[in-house]
Amino acid sequence: MTWRLATKNDCRTLAQLNHQLIADEGHRNPMTVSELEGRMKDWLDEAYEAVLFEIQGEVAAYALYRSQPDEIHLRHFFVVRHRRRQGIGRQAMALLRGHIWPKAPRLTVSVLARNEAGVKFWRAMGYQDYCLTLEIAPLGQPLEYGP
Repeated sequence: MTWRLATKNDCRTLAQLNHQLIADEGHRNPMTVSELEGRMKDWLDEAYEAVLFEIQGEVAAYALYRSQPDEIHLRHFFVVRHRRRQGIGRQAMALLRGHIWPKAPRLTVSVLARNEAGVKFWRAMGYQDYCLTLEIAPLGQPLEYGP
């Protein structure tokens, strides 16, 4: 597996992957790929960095994160569907922690509570539960989740 920092030229690819991530984790974000592309450009302009992980020239995974002196917050992490259950996520995390990220006292990631596979993966990577966010839908409106 190889890796490279993403550039603005990669925003369309990142947006397409983000769109799949939204669907797979059951997030209720309604943004289109074009809207996600614009948001990704803004994020890369501001404080975020993205890494693309490739196998034989094909994108296998990506990570989007924000690095601060006391914390690295991983906002997105996604392995393409046909590459899952092959150790790609573990390899990508090892590269992030060992070669890409500066040493930081704290690593954080947010995962939707309903995303059981995601919770299991992050715990296997060494992350521990810290916070649980609860919500109530606006009066008369049910909370909607993906598939």
